Amino acid sequence: MPIKRRPTAPVTAKTLENAALVYLARYQTSAENLRRILARRVERAARAGPLDRATASLWIERLIARFRMAGVLDDRAYAAARVASLRRAGAATRAIRARLLKKGVPPDVVEAALKPGDDRDHVDLIAAVVLARRRRLGPYRRGGKADGWRERELALLARAGFSYAVARTVVDAKSVEDLERRARND
Repeated sequence: MPIKRRPTAPVTAKTLENAALVYLARYQTSAENLRRILARRVERAARAGPLDRATASLWIERLIARFRMAGVLDDRAYAAARVASLRRAGAATRAIRARLLKKGVPPDVVEAALKPGDDRDHVDLIAAVVLARRRRLGPYRRGGKADGWRERELALLARAGFSYAVARTVVDAKSVEDLERRARND
């Protein structure tokens, strides 16, 4: 039996504004990401029926400009908040940069949010300790022995975006106390 799809609602300037407001009420986002979301809505409506894409694109640009002027859309605030959140979750600087660029945050805003004055290895070590604690790697591992797990844990930390030096520091730490002391004082 074929899937019954709900008919696509017609797109107007007002429906795009409502869709943007609903999205912004739930999620913080970059201007470029909101543009992509609204453009997808326009594209779905254009496939379903007649719609002037150029006019709809103009509506989107006006909305984004208006939201920026009102302070509802602020790429710098979004980037700063995402950096802080991802660092608390144990994300590496490299992974954070990639996620923000994927969301359409301009590269200069990303670099400013990552605070180039910070010692990247130390910031990454702190994040790696958070990830190691959550995933039970290195000294947080149950049973304590590294038999066969060292390479897997190094690979996991590398895939998460951490450098080899940071990954090795975490995996080869002698104790939880030693690792956390290094993360605090390094």
